Amino acid sequence: MSARTAARRNLRSAAATAVVAAVAGTVLMPLSAYAAPAADNHGALKMTMGAPAPSGPLTRGGATETFELTATNTTDKPSSFHPWLLLQGAGASPLTQSDVIFKVEGVTAPATESSIGQQDGEWQGMFHPAGKPGGEGFEIPAGAKMTWKVTIGLGKSYPTTNGDFKLTATSYSGEVAEGNTASLTFKTDPSVKTGKLETAFKNVGDCKGVPALQCREMDLTYRLTGDGEFKTALYTSLDVNFGTDVKVPNLQLEMLVDGKWQGVSTADPYNFMLPTIPAGFSAASGERVLHLRTSFGPNTDYKKATDVTLSANVALPEGNTFAFSGAETKFQLTPAPVTTSPSPTPSKSATTQPSASPTPSASASTTAAAAAAGNSNTKATGSTGSLAKTGAGSNTVLYSGLAAALVVLGGAAAWLGARRRRATRV
Repeated sequence: MSARTAARRNLRSAAATAVVAAVAGTVLMPLSAYAAPAADNHGALKMTMGAPAPSGPLTRGGATETFELTATNTTDKPSSFHPWLLLQGAGASPLTQSDVIFKVEGVTAPATESSIGQQDGEWQGMFHPAGKPGGEGFEIPAGAKMTWKVTIGLGKSYPTTNGDFKLTATSYSGEVAEGNTASLTFKTDPSVKTGKLETAFKNVGDCKGVPALQCREMDLTYRLTGDGEFKTALYTSLDVNFGTDVKVPNLQLEMLVDGKWQGVSTADPYNFMLPTIPAGFSAASGERVLHLRTSFGPNTDYKKATDVTLSANVALPEGNTFAFSGAETKFQLTPAPVTTSPSPTPSKSATTQPSASPTPSASASTTAAAAAAGNSNTKATGSTGSLAKTGAGSNTVLYSGLAAALVVLGGAAAWLGARRRRATRV
């Protein structure tokens, strides 16, 4: 990966994380930070989760369930606690804040505030001491424990592609060792056979009728396995990475629409937005296929074959916008050879034959008629062909008149010059 591409992707990732944190209402750290605990309290805590009440499956927009969550300090030293509840395995669609009901109250713990985070697309429940910053944890004395009452439920918007899920209690600062975490599995009603959105590049090859490597054609396919359907449209971002960076890559992307190739425009040469998949996409929709082709434009800075990597990333349009499905393909692409027209060779008679234009000149009356026709938004045909209005407005007459005058003056000057030369020779 080139330095420019890596920097661009890092910036995008940082921006996405910042947006997620702002939406969640809490400060979130990269997942890599969760594996770097403080040295003085690593693995000090043990988590336990009581049975949910009332028992039974959760329904969309239905009753919630509560359970007790306890953190016990198993050491003879005080330990901090930064709670982290991870919801996993729900199904094909990422979860937004409104999809799951989540609330935490202190029982033998200080007053508590809770929030929902979505780091790297995963749903996570967070809580901290009320009135303090979100990143500040609880302090549990040596040998002591704290208990909270956790409420969980399904919002009306809980995706129909999703079903049962696992909720794991741990800490994002490493105060809970892996063997001391706790988890509960929540059933949902109706029961759902969960699947995933499968995205793939297929049939990647040369374009028909084009020299090898100058144009590459491919299919981008989408298919949902399992029950349910997506409640919102799905967005696809196509990221482009080149083997080497240049100032103007000028990659052209086209899409087949109703049997005709149409260009996909973009202001970012490294990213294209593909058509959205409408809401309601499901397994019953079958395989959705997007026919694409790529080539370098005529003003590309690439002069020889180069590696091109296309990465398709699928995400929800709002809320939890982390890409949850995608595909990648890599191939070589060569710019078309640049063809240059040879410079015209001056005629031997060019020095003796006055000529104002390389094409036959129109008469003054013909030029005037053409200019007038252009101004009246009609076409006029003269000895030089037809002239149609091009959007220049009344200036067309002015410029046409000036051009005609320059033609006449040029011809007169050439004729006078030839006459003077002949007079001198005599």
